[in-house]
Formats: sequence, C-alpha cells, structure tokens
Amino acid sequence: MPSQTFTIGELAREFDLTTRAIRFYEDLGLLAPRRAGQQRIYTSRDRARLLLTLRAKRLGLKLTEAREILDLYDSPRDTALQLERFLGVLGSHREQLEAQLVELQANLAEVRAHEKQARTALARTTSSAANSPASGPTPRRKAR
Repeated sequence: MPSQTFTIGELAREFDLTTRAIRFYEDLGLLAPRRAGQQRIYTSRDRARLLLTLRAKRLGLKLTEAREILDLYDSPRDTALQLERFLGVLGSHREQLEAQLVELQANLAEVRAHEKQARTALARTTSSAANSPASGPTPRRKAR
C-alpha cells in the first residue's frame, strides 16, 4: 500500500506555515523530502516530523533539540535511552521556564508596587487640588 505524499504547499497550508519555513526545517535536517525534478515530495513520516517539530517549538525547545529527539526515535537504539534523553531535555527546559517565571513574578510585584505608589500620589494631588481655592487671576484694585 503506497504511503501518502504531500507537496510543500499542502504542508504549508495544513500547518499555517510559509514554504520558506518548511525549507528551513529541511535545511536543519528535520525533514527529508524526496525530489522529483525540482519538486519536493514529503511523506507521512515528514509530515509527522513537522508536526512534532512544531509541538517542540510550542514547548520552547530549540530546533536542534527537537532534531536530536526526532533522530533518536528514527534510530534503532534502545527506547530507554531515547526516553532518558527526552526527559533530560524536558527537565532542563522546565527549569529554565521556572526560573523565568520567578523573574517575571518579581517584575510583576515591582510593577504593582509602582502602580500603588503612583495611585497614592495621584490621589493626594487630586485631593489637594480640590481643597485649594480656585486659582485664577487676582482682581486688581483701581488706582486712586
């Protein structure tokens, strides 16, 4: 039974990518289409690798990490080794994200403190302006 094939345009439409992005993934070794003259012919395997590459990107993995993991699954190596490497990459990435989250939370706390100070200052300014006599030109006395 022949496997399904795809053109670069079909994959681009399906995954909402540019053909340039798909060629870039090909240049990085993430995809390996066959050639028929100038036309690229992608297999179901290429389509699955593209799907997994995009999933890895959404997780925040580097494309080189994605390729390494995908290549592990293509090799006849031990599944335990593949899973250990995958867990290592994911663990490292999770640690990075957690550190960024701590930093973001600290930044948010600082922004909130500045907002509170600015609101307090604004309330004081608004309150003192409302309590002071209307400022305007002072009436002049006629000279005698």
